Amino acid sequence: QVQLVESGGGLVQAGGSLRLSCAASGSIFRINAMDWYRQAPGKQRELVAVITSGGSTNYADSVKGRFTISRDNAKNTVYLQMNSLKPEDTAVYYCHLGVLTGVGYLEVWGQGTLVTVSS
Repeated sequence: QVQLVESGGGLVQAGGSLRLSCAASGSIFRINAMDWYRQAPGKQRELVAVITSGGSTNYADSVKGRFTISRDNAKNTVYLQMNSLKPEDTAVYYCHLGVLTGVGYLEVWGQGTLVTVSS
């Protein structure tokens, strides 16, 4: 009932920038918090950034000052602007949304987009 489409990943050199997007579609009444997670090879998935429905944000210490999460409620889309990328930012990035739909509240994950940062 709710589909997420992620885009924007790719290969970038250290110090470079990428912008990830995650667009939601389907039977959506309201989207609450929108998050970005990442999972590096051999590691657990970790929370990178959160933005609430009111626009408050929070970041993992490892990305503070470099990454910016934002949302466009009219487009049901969340973004992650990633600057000053480091090789340790290499991971599959997943968006995660809390969505109120016609059949209730759902937590929905994107398919993941690979970010590779070369040194």
